[in-house]
Amino acid sequence: MPSSTIPINHINSLFYLCSAKLSKYKMISFSSFKFTLLLPLMVGCLMAASASNFNNDFDITWGDGRGKIGNNGEVLTLSLDKSSGSGFQSKNEYLFGKIDMQLKLVPGNSAGTVTAYYLSSKGSTWDEIDFEFLGNLSGDPYILHTNVFSQGKGNREQQFYLWFDPTADFHTYSILWNPQSIIFSVDGTPIREFKNMESIGVPFPKNQPMRIYSSLWNADDWATRGGLVKTDWTLAPFTASYRNFNADACVWSNGASSCKSTATSTNSAWFSQEMDSAKQQRLQWVQKNYMIYNYCNDANRFPQGLPPECSMS
Repeated sequence: MPSSTIPINHINSLFYLCSAKLSKYKMISFSSFKFTLLLPLMVGCLMAASASNFNNDFDITWGDGRGKIGNNGEVLTLSLDKSSGSGFQSKNEYLFGKIDMQLKLVPGNSAGTVTAYYLSSKGSTWDEIDFEFLGNLSGDPYILHTNVFSQGKGNREQQFYLWFDPTADFHTYSILWNPQSIIFSVDGTPIREFKNMESIGVPFPKNQPMRIYSSLWNADDWATRGGLVKTDWTLAPFTASYRNFNADACVWSNGASSCKSTATSTNSAWFSQEMDSAKQQRLQWVQKNYMIYNYCNDANRFPQGLPPECSMS
């Protein structure tokens, strides 16, 4: 945006918002700053402080008006009633990236509802990385369902309870996807890692660009206690909210990646990022205390033997 189009009072507000960050450089005091010296820092700070705009990044794709973008593009909501749910998708496709989204889930009795937030490609041999939030009766926790599909094959479910109420406030749900691994995180805490194990014959999503999708829909035939608890339509409409989307990612366009020449640079540290020991400890804490299902522990489901990646985890 040209500087001439920014009201001066807006610049002043943003300046003071950024002052705490800029003061650490201690180049000169803010009472006698030289604007030309601080301009590069101001630009970087303002870019970091600016919120994402759902109008620029996403399209509402179904729901007959039940999906809405509001507050000048800062908030998106999806709603579900007895007639229909709703959904959206990203304008861009990505091939590797760090994707963050803040969600606030359907409050109260959400039994029968599913809020899905995921990456997916197209075709019969698609790749997919899933967060799905399975609603429940009031007072019972949501189930966070995760899955990874590669070349059309999934069946890699892990499920968790959360250590907070995901309906009371917004929380950040992240997918780090690089050539080495896929890491699912909640508020910066890793809950699951799916490593690239092509060396032992396990397909890994790495060749198909994916869009971001989300939907709120009725799944009371299976979502809550195997379908025993149905959706209470007297409580409709059910609404989930989204904000603060961020994609530090490789955009795929016209058969080429925006990261072709910069993927290994310091500006894209996520491209080679792995979990350090502290993150590994947090992952183990979550899986010990909050994991309620792991396909790698379900021998009855795989009578011919557990999937090969289970022996490596």
